[in-house]
Amino acid sequence: MTNLKPGDKAPNFTAKDQDSNSISLNDYKGKKLVLFFYPKASTPGCTAEACNLSDNYAKFQKAGYDILGVSADSEKRQSNFKNKYNFPYPLLADEDKKVIEAFGVWGPKKFMGKEYDGIHRTTFVIDEEGIIDDVILKVKTKTHSDQILK
Repeated sequence: MTNLKPGDKAPNFTAKDQDSNSISLNDYKGKKLVLFFYPKASTPGCTAEACNLSDNYAKFQKAGYDILGVSADSEKRQSNFKNKYNFPYPLLADEDKKVIEAFGVWGPKKFMGKEYDGIHRTTFVIDEEGIIDDVILKVKTKTHSDQILK
């Protein structure tokens, strides 16, 4: 589980998005950022979460937020996921898990009685100065926007 908490400086990162564009935390300086980590593109929970954020994108923009999704999927998978649902925000293809590990969201998980390593569904809300405002560990995939814009 992540050791990052509100008040901490968000780790700087640079990674490629679904179209091979390089994106880093510095690109969002002066803006608030919703950085959401999800286990796997195109799976039911991740789709529900990403679609909920997408459906409420106008509300986020109005409140001054940008959104960025991150998983360990390839650029191709991220691209397919984004295009299929028309997400208005980029998805990082963090295949080497540099961003995932920097934010401490990689670790042991249990599913159907099996234990394995994977991405913990976690969202970080980062302010204009790169400081973490909120860490959401218990993400409600279908109503995630409400948890952020509370």
